[in-house]
Amino acid sequence: MNFNAFNRRWAFRALVTSLAALPFLAAHAQQLPTLPPPPPGYVFPVHQTLTFNVDWRVFSAGTAVFHLESQGGTEKVTASADTIGAVNMLFPVEDRFQSVFDTRTGCSVSFNKQIVEGRRKINSDLQFNYSAGKQFQTEKNVVKGTSRQTETPIPPCVTDSLSAIFYAGSQSLGQGQSISFPLGDALRTVPVTMKVLGHEEIKTPAGTFQTVRVQPTADKGVVKSRGNIVVWYTDDPRHIPVQMRAFLFWGSITFHLQSIENK
Repeated sequence: MNFNAFNRRWAFRALVTSLAALPFLAAHAQQLPTLPPPPPGYVFPVHQTLTFNVDWRVFSAGTAVFHLESQGGTEKVTASADTIGAVNMLFPVEDRFQSVFDTRTGCSVSFNKQIVEGRRKINSDLQFNYSAGKQFQTEKNVVKGTSRQTETPIPPCVTDSLSAIFYAGSQSLGQGQSISFPLGDALRTVPVTMKVLGHEEIKTPAGTFQTVRVQPTADKGVVKSRGNIVVWYTDDPRHIPVQMRAFLFWGSITFHLQSIENK
């Protein structure tokens, strides 16, 4: 495999990592902020599907689809990441993610992953039990036929890597503002801050949007190779993510909104 092919393979692996851990330069545990609840009157989408084209440098690398569905007092978020074209031939990826969170408090209920990356196939189910003060994870290696169960403590309320993208949209995103919250993922709880950097007009295949540019960070990053991540939300009460970008040392990966469907 030549150097460019090697880079494309790892580019899409980083893309999937970014999707699964969007804010998400992991930090060592420290004093955690409290998760601010969504403001009274904020309404999460009843049915909404966001489809993104994903580019690495000048290459079209894949597609990502997010679907939101209201279920009583909870919001269910599903997401998929799939390689296309030459990248799919080099390193096929078919990943699926699902999270559920409480629309009143913002607290995550569960976060599930089905990872298919080349020969690697992992299924993971993470449940948040706040009454017990613990998160419980069951992970199965489909290829090896093995499984393991793990539990670790959690604070009274956390968000997860997928829900956080849309939970953050429920908060005020004014110029210079920051949102801090605890993120539960991979059996860790880490403090994350999302800072509003400014306003920007963004053109995507779905149209032109006036946006607020937000950068998620953590204080003590241990996965620095993931680079900086920026999310552009519509500058309106809906705060729809219309573009996401991970800046890596060998190039950037960008999610461009292709379509919004209320279904």
